[in-house]
Amino acid sequence: MQSEQLEVLDFLERYQPYKALPESALHQLAQSIDVRYYKAESTILNFGEPARSWFIVRSGAVEIFRRDGTLYNRLTEGGHFGEAGLMQQRRQVRFPAGALEDTLLYQVPAEVFLELFENNEDFADFVEVEDHSRLRNVISKAEQSNELMSASVQSLLVRQAVTGTPSMSIHQAAMSMTEEGVSSLLIIDANESLGIITDRDLRTRAVAKNLDLSEPVGSIMTESLVTVRHDQLAFEAMQLMMRNNVHHLPVLKHQQPVGVLSLSDLVRYESRNSLFVVGRIFHQQSVDELAELTSEVQASFIRMVREDFSAKIIGSAMAAIGRSFKQRLLELGQAQLGPPPVPYCYLALGSMARQEQLIVTDQDNAMILDNRFDPDKHDAYFAELAQFVSDGLARCGYPYCSGEIMATNVKWRQPLRVWLDYFKGWIESPTPAQLLDSSIFFDLEGVYGRTEFAETLRVMIAKLAKGNSRFLASMARNALQRTPPIGFFKDFVVEPDGRHTRAINLKRRGTAPLTDLVRVHALAIGSRSRNSFDRIADIIAARILPDGRGQDLLDALEFIAMARARNQANQIASDPPADNSIEPEALSEFERKSLRDAFLILANSQKFLKFRYQPGRVN
Repeated sequence: MQSEQLEVLDFLERYQPYKALPESALHQLAQSIDVRYYKAESTILNFGEPARSWFIVRSGAVEIFRRDGTLYNRLTEGGHFGEAGLMQQRRQVRFPAGALEDTLLYQVPAEVFLELFENNEDFADFVEVEDHSRLRNVISKAEQSNELMSASVQSLLVRQAVTGTPSMSIHQAAMSMTEEGVSSLLIIDANESLGIITDRDLRTRAVAKNLDLSEPVGSIMTESLVTVRHDQLAFEAMQLMMRNNVHHLPVLKHQQPVGVLSLSDLVRYESRNSLFVVGRIFHQQSVDELAELTSEVQASFIRMVREDFSAKIIGSAMAAIGRSFKQRLLELGQAQLGPPPVPYCYLALGSMARQEQLIVTDQDNAMILDNRFDPDKHDAYFAELAQFVSDGLARCGYPYCSGEIMATNVKWRQPLRVWLDYFKGWIESPTPAQLLDSSIFFDLEGVYGRTEFAETLRVMIAKLAKGNSRFLASMARNALQRTPPIGFFKDFVVEPDGRHTRAINLKRRGTAPLTDLVRVHALAIGSRSRNSFDRIADIIAARILPDGRGQDLLDALEFIAMARARNQANQIASDPPADNSIEPEALSEFERKSLRDAFLILANSQKFLKFRYQPGRVN
């Protein structure tokens, strides 16, 4: 092999996907390369011309354009382009290309590229035939490797449900559970589920209270059952357990009980850690004790990340933990201050309401008060309760909201009628400036008290927002304020961020604009879902996006959210404060390319949002 080819070989061995090729294929590639030089601002490929070669950037920078002349991508050393045209039957250039600066290219004959593509699976997976196709491959492999994503509740059941009747005695129920070796008994009358008793119920409701064991078991059973369908996923069952602080879920098939899923059934799927944290939260007797659980919360988060749980599962688990802190703090606050003078609903907002929370998050909350609320008589109580909860959350690792979106702010501690007026004004008389600070309220969940107040707001929001073109245009305009960090400085926009001098904020430039644009589409179709992944499913079903774009959004959101989660887990494990910033140089080349793919999907989705809702028409 000549010295020039050895130099080419040395270069290829430093970059993916070339270095993953077998030695013989790598030598074939090196020997086929012809070196081409292009001056700055010169044309490399024109749209529609015959596609005869594949290109690797040896040095310099190349801009890739769409056929309409808009920028599609920027590539630097090690990048490659031209594959899209080669993979078409007509073999025509799909994406024009030009040299941004003086550039050296390795030019590979089409036949060599296609042979490598056909015979080397890893190479083919990596090459950008379409940006979203590679990202889909990455996400689908992660999904396949996560049992919790694919395991059904039915597959976890080890036996049929053991049942009893409400008239049987407590003693008979305990004997039945002992003989069958189970920790729960479903109480059924005339084939209808009425309730459940567990080992804990027998201890706390019967033995501890010295009840006569001949009393009917119906007197100590738990009613208003939380149930799960047999065909739901294991992680959905985990979510229900965490949200409702229960350890047993009756499993229904065609509305009939077929078994009981217990916490122990989920242990082998590695969900135990976060479930136990939730359980421990409700057993703490003071703010000091709650604050001591911070390390357990962090350990649970790191474990889920390290064991490849999906972003949806991690977000749901962390939101359940955060919600539990709020609920327990409200219980402690009421124990200290006394019962509330009028009913109220405590709201979670933003990522907690969407069930997309990670370990780095502040507190966003509010209160809806009963319409009988009288500020002069009642507000001192609720102001003190709100302060107790916010201070407690800050102690437990949830910093105060810098924008004061908290129930401690009297503006966000109002009766239901005022909240209805808030949303009516935001939707029916919208301005982008007004909605900029209020968009977080369109992600809300009642976590304590009269949660039906929150449902009243969601019903009104869905009704008024659907088809309201001016409101949607204003929301879309705000959703376009934050752009992805791609295409302006070679591969990434690198922005100064305090101590991160060359870092990307994955929340501000990634997940936040993604959830913003998903929210707009969800409001447009009247979706009542709060979670962004569920909203995207609703959007796909509504068929308002071009074919394939919905799946692209799912993949982009999953990848960027998991990049955030992994970065935060690594930061916690190595001691520096965790945040949302990541330095591209710390990523592998494969991760950089996949992240860029996700950002490109976001950029294209923002263009479609702008086209669909015409935000330029609002002031």
